[in-house]
Amino acid sequence: MLEKQWLNIGEVAARAGVAASTLRFYETEGLIGGRRSAGGHRQYPRDALRRIAFIRAAQAVGLALPEIAAALATLPEQRTPTKADWSRLARDWGPRLDAQIEALQLLRRKLDSCIGCGCLSMKACALYNPRDAAAIRGVGARYLLGDTPASVLESDHADR
Repeated sequence: MLEKQWLNIGEVAARAGVAASTLRFYETEGLIGGRRSAGGHRQYPRDALRRIAFIRAAQAVGLALPEIAAALATLPEQRTPTKADWSRLARDWGPRLDAQIEALQLLRRKLDSCIGCGCLSMKACALYNPRDAAAIRGVGARYLLGDTPASVLESDHADR
């Protein structure tokens, strides 16, 4: 079996396009593994570059580090994800990504109107959202999440 090739932290950071502190954080979180050289310098196996690329790609599609860590934990012995691994994980993440896409499309359609959070325009919100009626539907930008001013007002009146 071939011995692993090790790169120092600066080489990995430069090749991966991340800060050395990011690598130390990933290591602390168990996303990548490393070692100390005889001189005490941080080193990572060359295949850590592919794991880092996987992490960055998963982050780019909106996944949080705990989700990425859970996915990587399904791989044996910190193995680098393969194309088959990525396909399986992408299938598992599909519904979540579809929901994000739908939310972003809704945001694009409603970008120029009040979002029901009370912070964009006190004048407009006072007209469309008196007494912050949207707040009874829950936290966040209720109109962007799909609530309509009518549904908010109906539920406001139903509670009386």
